[in-house]
Amino acid sequence: MASKAAQKRLTKEYVAMQREPPPFIWAVPDEKNILTWNYIIRGPPDSPFAGGEYHGVLLFPSEYPFKPPGIKMLTPSGRFHPDKKICFSMSDFHPGTWNPAWSVATILTGLLSFMLSDEMTTGSVTSSDAQKRAYASRSHMWNLGQVRFKEAFPEYCTPTVKEVPNMGESVKGSSSSAPPTLTFSSSPISPATITTTTTSIPTPITTPKTIPIPAIPNIVVPASEGRGEDKHTSANTAASWGQIMWEKWRWGLLIALAVLLSRLSSAQV
Repeated sequence: MASKAAQKRLTKEYVAMQREPPPFIWAVPDEKNILTWNYIIRGPPDSPFAGGEYHGVLLFPSEYPFKPPGIKMLTPSGRFHPDKKICFSMSDFHPGTWNPAWSVATILTGLLSFMLSDEMTTGSVTSSDAQKRAYASRSHMWNLGQVRFKEAFPEYCTPTVKEVPNMGESVKGSSSSAPPTLTFSSSPISPATITTTTTSIPTPITTPKTIPIPAIPNIVVPASEGRGEDKHTSANTAASWGQIMWEKWRWGLLIALAVLLSRLSSAQV
């Protein structure tokens, strides 16, 4: 059973998927269990998977988004073992590399990126490009024979392959919305060690409060003495400075005079 946090988060992600699905990807939660999602990945046109339709599932834990999902691809692709969990940094094989900020869209975009690479890990298989193309050409007919596909995607059970909502952009090139870059290093004993390079989330910028700055007097620097207008400007400047000095010292002189008169009065008494 999904926790309240998982229920709220996955509901929000379903709305986001409906509004702005990633390129070549479509996904919906199971009607009876929001922790199980069915997805479709369409093969990008510039890849050996072009024309292919790949059905799979995401199996979220009740602790999502604080723990990663299990990931399977059910349709034979020549890239992954059908109905076997796939190991990479966004799956439950690597809870230590999981980032709670990742979403259904991020996970599936990362899976597509890994699918287009040649890296090997648990759940992957080796095949030639020709074999991948053969699997792609048979993928839709294979899906139509699967009860799970027909229940999850009745609108895609058409005689010919139906495009997912976003088919206009390839994920092979870099873009600002690209998922974290996945790198793999295989080992003869253990599954591939996987590291990620995440894109930092910019800190919100707040507008600082405006601090009033006192006005600075406009001081005119005298120019050459050879021009009458410069002399006039210099005279005005001198007069302005004289007025400033008089305003500054007038009260001081008055106070000094008052003190002097007071002392004289006291001496006479």
